[in-house]
Amino acid sequence: MAELTALHTLTAQMKREGIRRLLVLSGEEGWCFDHALKLRDALPGDWLWISPQPDAENHCSPSALQTLLGREFRHAVFDARHGFDAAAFAALSGTLKAGSWLVLLLPVWEEWENQPDADSLRWSDCPDPIATPHFVQHLKRVLTADNDAILWRQNQPFSLAHFTPRTDWHPATGAPQPEQQQLLQQLLTMPPGVAAVTAARGRGKSALAGQLISRIAGSAIVTAPAKAATDVLAQFAGEKFRFIAPDALLASDEQADWLVVDEAAAIPAPLLHQLVSRFPRTLLTTTVQGYEGTGRGFLLKFCARFPHLHRFELQQPIRWAQGCPLEKMVSEALVFDDENFTHTPQGNIVISAFEQTLWRSEPETPLKVYQLLSGAHYRTSPLDLRRMMDAPGQYFLQAAGENEIAGALWLVDEGGLSQQLSQAVWAGFRRPRGNLVAQSLAAHGSNPLAATLRGRRVSRIAVHPARQREGTGQQLIAGALQYTRDLDYLSVSFGYTGELWRFWHRCGFVLVRMGNHREASSGCYTAMALLPMSNAGKQLAEREHYRLRRDAQALAKWNGETLPVDPLNDAVLSDDDWLNWPVLLSLIVRY
Repeated sequence: MAELTALHTLTAQMKREGIRRLLVLSGEEGWCFDHALKLRDALPGDWLWISPQPDAENHCSPSALQTLLGREFRHAVFDARHGFDAAAFAALSGTLKAGSWLVLLLPVWEEWENQPDADSLRWSDCPDPIATPHFVQHLKRVLTADNDAILWRQNQPFSLAHFTPRTDWHPATGAPQPEQQQLLQQLLTMPPGVAAVTAARGRGKSALAGQLISRIAGSAIVTAPAKAATDVLAQFAGEKFRFIAPDALLASDEQADWLVVDEAAAIPAPLLHQLVSRFPRTLLTTTVQGYEGTGRGFLLKFCARFPHLHRFELQQPIRWAQGCPLEKMVSEALVFDDENFTHTPQGNIVISAFEQTLWRSEPETPLKVYQLLSGAHYRTSPLDLRRMMDAPGQYFLQAAGENEIAGALWLVDEGGLSQQLSQAVWAGFRRPRGNLVAQSLAAHGSNPLAATLRGRRVSRIAVHPARQREGTGQQLIAGALQYTRDLDYLSVSFGYTGELWRFWHRCGFVLVRMGNHREASSGCYTAMALLPMSNAGKQLAEREHYRLRRDAQALAKWNGETLPVDPLNDAVLSDDDWLNWPVLLSLIVRY
C-alpha cells in the first residue's frame, strides 16, 4: 500500500526529529482493526494495544495501564470504538518513545457523537451507557484543527500532508541535562526539609530522582503508588534503589536520610503527610497537567502545609523534542493547560449560570471554568472533564471578571427518588448510583423518605487565588439560590476543617451529619450540610441538625473531633428515632 510506504518514510523522519504523532482510524470496526494490524506489521515496534477486549498481542486493558507508567514503548493502538477512557489515553501517550505513532481507533466519524460510550458508566451515574456529544464535538474540533495529526477515515481518500522538516533531535545520553544538573546541585545541598519537583510528562522527573539517590552520601527510600511505575527511577538510582509501598512504609519503622515520593499527587494526602513527617529530607515529584492529579493544585493544597517548601520545575523535554505534536494534541484535547492561574482577574465580579450546551456554542467559557476548577483541586482527572461535559444533572455558575474567570461553582442534582426506593435505601437494601448526600440522609438519618426530596449538591467550588477573601464564594452560592427553582435544598459534602465549615456556615448551610471515618483523600472526617430552600427542606435540616446535636458528645468521643454545635445533654429518643430500631436490630444480628 502506498499509504504504508509514505507512513514508513514519515516515521523515520519523526525519529530523527524526536517527535511523536497521532494517527486516527475512523470507520467500521472491521476496517479499523484491519488497518491497525497493517500498520503494526509495516512499522517495527512494541505496538502496545490498549482495548477493553484482548484483540491483539501485547494487549492491556485501559484500567491496567496505570501499572505501565514509568515504562516506554514504541508505537501503540488505543481502541476507543466503544468508549473513550480519557485518563488511559493520556497515560498511554506518556509512555511512547520519540518516533512513535499513537493509533486511535474511532467509530464512523459521522455517527460517533450519537453512539453510547461505555466509559460513561464510570462517571455519569446512569445505569446504561450514554452518548457523549459535547466531548466528541470537542475532540473533533481539536483533531480537525491539528495540522500535525493524521485523520484516516473509511471511504475517504488518504491524504498525508507535507510536514516541514524540523531540527534533528539529539536524545539524552543518560547524563544529567543542564536543567537537571542545576536542580541536582540545589537538592544535594538542601538543608533538612521538603522539596517538590513538578513537570509535564517526559521532562525527566524520575531520572532526576534516581540521579539524586545515586549521588547522596546517605540512604534513601523510594515510595510510589505502584512499584512498576518506578522502573526509570530505579535505572538511574542503581544499586541504591530501595522501594517500599506507601502503606507498608507507614506501618514500618524504616528510616533513611531521604524519602523520595514519585507521583506524589496520586497518594492520599493524609498518608503522604504522615510519611513526610518521618524523614529529615523528602523529595516529592508529581506531574503537571496530568491524569495522576494536577501539579499546580498539588502545590496549592498539599504543599501549602510546608511554609519553607523548596519548589522546582522541569520544563525541557528529555524523552522527546520540544513542541512534540502528540503532547500538544493530548494537552488540548484533555484541557491539561491551567495557565489561567498566571493571570489575575480584574474588575468587578459578575455571577452568571451556564449549561453544558455552552460547550457547543461558546466552548472557551466552560474550558476556562474547568481549568480553574482542576487547578484548585489536585485530585482532578480527565474523568471530571467528561462528567462536566456530558453527565446529566450538572449545573454551573461562573464569577467573571473583566478578563478572566475569578470563580466557579459546579452543582449536581440529587434526590427525587421514589418513596419505595428511598425506603429501601433507608433499610440498607439499595444503593442507587449517585445521590451522595441524599442517600446518606436516608440511610443514616431518621426519615425513610429523606431521599424523595430534591436537592442540588455542591460538587466543586473554586476562587482564583488572587481574588480570594473578597466574598466571591458566597456570591456563587447566593447565585445558585437565585438560579435554582423547585428544589428542597442545596447540599455539600466536604472533609471537615474549622476553616471550611466557617465558610459554609457563612453561606447559610446547616450542619447535619459528621462521619465516623477519615476520608482517604483528605484525612478529614466527612461532614454534610444543607441549605434549605423549601419548608420540607427546612424541616429535614432542623430534624437532622437536632440529631447531630443529640449525638455530638458520643461522636466527639469516637473521633476526637469537637463539633461546632450545641450538644443536647438530656435529649431523649423521638418518634422518628424509633423508626430506626428495625435497622439497628438488623445490624446487631448481622454483627
